[in-house]
Amino acid sequence: MDGALRVGLVGAGPWAHRVHAPGLREHPGTRLAAVWARRPEAAEALAAEHGADAAGSVDELLDAVDAVAFAVPPSVQAELAPRAARAGKHLVLEKPLAADPAGAEGIVQAVSESGVAALVVLTRRFAPEVRHWLAELRELGGWQGGTGRWLAGGLLAGDYAASPWRQEDDGALVDAGPHAIDLLDAALGEIEQVLFARRDAHGLWQLVFGHRGGATSTLTLSLRVPVQPSLVDFAVYGEHGCAPLGSRRTAARECYANLLDDLLAMVRDGRTGHPCDVRRGLHLQRVLADVLKAR
Repeated sequence: MDGALRVGLVGAGPWAHRVHAPGLREHPGTRLAAVWARRPEAAEALAAEHGADAAGSVDELLDAVDAVAFAVPPSVQAELAPRAARAGKHLVLEKPLAADPAGAEGIVQAVSESGVAALVVLTRRFAPEVRHWLAELRELGGWQGGTGRWLAGGLLAGDYAASPWRQEDDGALVDAGPHAIDLLDAALGEIEQVLFARRDAHGLWQLVFGHRGGATSTLTLSLRVPVQPSLVDFAVYGEHGCAPLGSRRTAARECYANLLDDLLAMVRDGRTGHPCDVRRGLHLQRVLADVLKAR
């Protein structure tokens, strides 16, 4: 790789403004080269703010970049990400990968066939405190169960409350669920069963998972609880007692910079495997589908 990786951004919503665009502009190894969105005026405004070009079409964006970052609803990502991969572009993908497992499988197939690097923005997995916690858990072993809580009010007010796909009945599960499920899965082993799933009339989810190796975990999830700050905590327990994930939360922009570090290393070394690659995204998509079936 000679010089900065030219990255195109698809999407111009709140997350694109807050994380993707500034993160790509500020990282020394990347350059935000182009922005495309279904609303041209939104793409033009975001591109102008960060010194990028506004692309008139997806094809125009693909012609101008080495990689593509997505900040769009899952169904749109499932439509456009395979096109980018087959054009030989490395990918930064949002979670969930798609609206259903079939869409996620399409992305994985395109990435596998093209051999591009592709990472999923599982933000907390790129936080130093989470990486340290997971490494300690793996070193000790002997964990029998775990708990997680992800309670926030993001769908009650603010930018994300205006997002139609997040406001659907299963919006909290689809939006925050991949993050929370990923942490429990990484801590205790691959989730193989959804033992219980319930969503009440207020959008509060109660979930119980069975993990490979015999551990079980519980997750309480909602984006309609008016708590400030958000209540996000995880812990595992077993023969070594209880091991909570510390209260420190690295900012999303710093986590995104760590993700870009990893993506650049993958591109440089010609690697496609990573703990947060598209195959991870497909596994989480399948767990989401199992939750919806068990509800």
